[in-house]
Amino acid sequence: MIDIALISLIAVIMAILFKKGKEEYSLYISIAACIIILLLGIGKLETILDSIKRLQEYININNTYINILIKIIGITYVTEFAAALCKDSGYGAIGNQVELIGKISVLAMSMPILMALLDTINNFLVVS
Repeated sequence: MIDIALISLIAVIMAILFKKGKEEYSLYISIAACIIILLLGIGKLETILDSIKRLQEYININNTYINILIKIIGITYVTEFAAALCKDSGYGAIGNQVELIGKISVLAMSMPILMALLDTINNFLVVS
């Protein structure tokens, strides 16, 4: 985390310095810093995936649901990344639309899980 904090601080300072004279470089620095931080953060995803696999060993969870969960995590990260870049570039309306579509995508992706949960609840009610 210290590496990420240092990279972000250096990028912000450099972007501020370039903002007055060469504003386009400020944007490029911001995008480059975001990509570097994202690449450093991807390594942390391995820990999360390993934890999900261990959880799956303890609890009998359908692989389909695990795959959906991983896709939802990916959609969330990509949405947040793209929306933040749009907003930082001065295109807040586009960033808001990216966030909206990301939320709708997560909702659509999670429907099979919601339906399975409702089926389970319905089975408990019918049995009782």
